[in-house]
Amino acid sequence: MPLHEERAPRQKTLEVSDLLAPRLARTILTLALISYLGVTVLNLVGEHFDTWVFLFALLCLGLIFVLQLRHSAAHAAAAPPWQTAATLGAQALLTYLPIVLFHAQWGAMAGFLAGSLLLLLPARAAWPAYGVVGLSMLIPPTLDGLSVVETIYLCQSTLLTGLVVYGLSRLATLVRVLHDTRGELAGSAVANERLRFARDLHDLLGYSLSAITLKSELIHRLIPTHPRRAMEEISEVLTVSRQSLADVRAVSSGLRSMSLEQELGSAQSLLEAADLEVRVEARIGLLREQVDTVLAAVLREAITNLLRHSQAGFCSIEAVQEAGQVRLCVVNDGAHPSYRDVSPHSGSGLGNLQERLRSAHGKLTAEHGPGDTFRLVAEVPACPVRGVADPGAEVFPRGSAA
Repeated sequence: MPLHEERAPRQKTLEVSDLLAPRLARTILTLALISYLGVTVLNLVGEHFDTWVFLFALLCLGLIFVLQLRHSAAHAAAAPPWQTAATLGAQALLTYLPIVLFHAQWGAMAGFLAGSLLLLLPARAAWPAYGVVGLSMLIPPTLDGLSVVETIYLCQSTLLTGLVVYGLSRLATLVRVLHDTRGELAGSAVANERLRFARDLHDLLGYSLSAITLKSELIHRLIPTHPRRAMEEISEVLTVSRQSLADVRAVSSGLRSMSLEQELGSAQSLLEAADLEVRVEARIGLLREQVDTVLAAVLREAITNLLRHSQAGFCSIEAVQEAGQVRLCVVNDGAHPSYRDVSPHSGSGLGNLQERLRSAHGKLTAEHGPGDTFRLVAEVPACPVRGVADPGAEVFPRGSAA
């Protein structure tokens, strides 16, 4: 059996266990509360109270249990103040009034009240109130004539019970919040991955398909008069189509690099094939991978936009690294505002580029100039921003070319 098939059932089991975690945390809290109630019931049984008195004790314990479950709920602290005051007041009465009948044997219920105060009141008031409840449990054993050790024990057990109730309640809430957050993060990750995949396909295939279209039109013109040149262009179209297929596979497999230097050569070749006058100036040196990839993507999109949204006859491409910044500037003519690509779904390339540059702490400027010119400038810090983790390059294969 392949290794990945052996691991699949185990991974599924772990995921199911994780889904049950909030329920398990709540169950542990409930069992802990029942255990404390059980201790009180055993204490009362040992005192041999009358049946009606014992039934009255069970009724009070049941009400305390219901109130405590309410106070330990995840959103109990968000209840209206009057509701909080009413339920806390009811629990306080059920805690202290039965002490008249049951004396120190009822003292464990004060721990529930102490835990509820910590859960529902602001911290500034909760902790002093918690301490007062604990100290109040020094009184019943003193009146009953119990020893100092038993008196201190009842006070200490009250405070401990309050902390246990508070801790388990907070833990159950935290598990629920983490479980819900994990679901939200998973949904967000899926949505972001879909956006990334769509963006990368747009940036990769938009450029390659524009090149294939352009060269196919050129071949159509060359076949009657220059068949040998047409055959050469057909070879280049095959190369571009194979590279497009490799690019799509790279997007799906998560390969992560792209070369600005190679894209500069590819763009120059493509524009010259389209009979544009091209000027390329490159002084970039060695770039870190993220900057190299982002600026290569910017150049691809700029050339794609030039071919699809303008009737350019001239294009200038400048890539310079200086003063800690890497700047890519693409200027072309023939960008009349009224000329647009008439094909449906013409893309959102500039929006994609802004997202890419933002990930590298760069900025993008795109503007029309005099004489129907269009100027696109991308600037990115040459070095990582101090104190900010490099989020990594976008998904492209190194050395992809049109």
